[in-house]
Amino acid sequence: MTSLSWIRGVNGTLGRLAPEHVAGKMRRAFMTPRNLPPRQWELPLLASAERITLRFGLSALRWGQGPTVLLMHGWEGRATQFAALIEALVKAGHTVVSLEGPAHGCSPGQQAHVVLFARALLEAAAELPPLRAVIGHSMGGASVLLALQMGLRAEAAVSIAAPAQLLGVLRGFARHLGLPARARAAFIRKVEQDVGMQINRLDVSGYQLELPGLVVHAVDDGLVPASEAEIIHKAWFDSRLLRLEEGGHQRVLADPRVSEAVLELLSRVSAPARQSA
Repeated sequence: MTSLSWIRGVNGTLGRLAPEHVAGKMRRAFMTPRNLPPRQWELPLLASAERITLRFGLSALRWGQGPTVLLMHGWEGRATQFAALIEALVKAGHTVVSLEGPAHGCSPGQQAHVVLFARALLEAAAELPPLRAVIGHSMGGASVLLALQMGLRAEAAVSIAAPAQLLGVLRGFARHLGLPARARAAFIRKVEQDVGMQINRLDVSGYQLELPGLVVHAVDDGLVPASEAEIIHKAWFDSRLLRLEEGGHQRVLADPRVSEAVLELLSRVSAPARQSA
């Protein structure tokens, strides 16, 4: 029997007998990331970065000179996962600030979720120069879209492999771990208490997204279905959808077509500023 099969069996039994107890344990698991070390290919970029500490202890890495682009990684992600994109942005003349989300990297905290990530983006933006763009991957992409609803200002935004609906993420997590119906409902309720809002409010289809944007997703993403990108694109009035046949959930970040599309977007939004100067 695999460990997952064992966990599903225990959750299935205890979830019927003590749904609140099991829901509480699963909530902690859902909110508590592992702090994973950088991969070997990230180390040169890490060595060249300037580490900065923002208000409330948030940590970030900075490279380059020019208009500021703010990055947010995903769940259990790292600031240097954007290596290919960071190098392209710096070469094109931008300052890149890659945040380490709450409970990730050197940033404080023991738990994380999309609302905390969104607040971290707002806190960082308050200390940085005006943002040319804000870019997020996976949960970081979802937090970028939420932060825009909460007042984050940027000239453009990019979501990469992001989920459109947190409710679907929660249901998938609960289903994967074998929670029965009552424990599933209690789990979602406990997450709502943590994030401080109803989960159905964290649905991109109800957002107002007016700034120029780019939505990136690989068809073979095994963690977040590519159909989520369609939902985001339809809700985002001025967005381009870039669908890649390959790239999975992580490798998509290194695809040169992603960097090219991001630079094309930034060139488009900077053109009016150059014309009015």
